[in-house]
Amino acid sequence: MTRKSKEFIHEGKYAAEVPVELIEDDTAWSPYLSPDDVRKLDTVRLALKRGDVAEAAKHGRVFELKPVAAE
Repeated sequence: MTRKSKEFIHEGKYAAEVPVELIEDDTAWSPYLSPDDVRKLDTVRLALKRGDVAEAAKHGRVFELKPVAAE
């Protein structure tokens, strides 16, 4: 059985929300990601690390993080 979920990745001043499918079964490792989803998350992480927002955006929503001044 699978269910849809989202993983959040933060690198530097960027964050990405990446859709993935969690695989659930009767093993102790459940829930887990498919190898394809793991590769997708690695691709997004590396793209964000080098500042390649366009590449990361192919796989999910990308956000630019900005500090908020405390009042």
